[in-house]
Amino acid sequence: MFTVAVNSGWFKCDEYEKFNEAAKRGFKAMEMLIWAKLDLARVRREIDKTGVAVSAILTQTTDPEKQKAMSALRGIVNEEARDLFLEMLRETIQAAKTLGTKNIVVTTGNEMEGKPRASQHDSIVKALKAAAPLVEAAGMKIVVEPLNVLVNHKGYYLSTMAESVEIMDEVASPNVQILYDVYHQQITEGNLINNIRTHISRIGHFHVADVPGRQEPGTGEINYRNVFRAIRETGFDGFVAFECMLSMDVDTVCARMREMLEY
Repeated sequence: MFTVAVNSGWFKCDEYEKFNEAAKRGFKAMEMLIWAKLDLARVRREIDKTGVAVSAILTQTTDPEKQKAMSALRGIVNEEARDLFLEMLRETIQAAKTLGTKNIVVTTGNEMEGKPRASQHDSIVKALKAAAPLVEAAGMKIVVEPLNVLVNHKGYYLSTMAESVEIMDEVASPNVQILYDVYHQQITEGNLINNIRTHISRIGHFHVADVPGRQEPGTGEINYRNVFRAIRETGFDGFVAFECMLSMDVDTVCARMREMLEY
């Protein structure tokens, strides 16, 4: 059975108090991707005190100059970014060890104009192949996120499940998987349940939000009762994280999500 992770942005309070707010509402995990400016030792104390795990963190660095350099290089679509990516990943692994987190989110960066997509695809594969031993040794996994390019992330390189699966095949590591964001994939190509069932062995993490608007499930066009049931029926035992905004107060939303998940 999968574990639901609440979005840390749902709670309008001190970052460290959010763990207590999540625990009060019955959550066992919270998605807190942005870690680089946090006091990690303090976060770990809150995890230990409340029993609320951090479900995933994003590949980052505490050095703003390095972060700026990665943005300028466009990400792992660019072979020149590989060494910096691996350096940032090593730092993120250390942060994840402190937090007890097993999932590290990797994004590909935006497509580079004037460079063949095949070359950029190859650069992504080589970066992930180089990264795989690092997460394998740490007992963690990378989850690579395809994003939609129609609404939110124009120019982003990776959007489809087909190419995401190709990359997984070429990397060939059980510690490198896909972050399946239901919101992004509904906008990109739909076919949600079939893709989930077909590719569940490649999926290491889920994000959920409804379309349009990116608010909580039940506010848009996606039949989330069926989506949650399909995920459950695959036997997936990782995290399903709410990566969405709220249409109403947090307690009402939490009650509605609980009912939907138990349906």
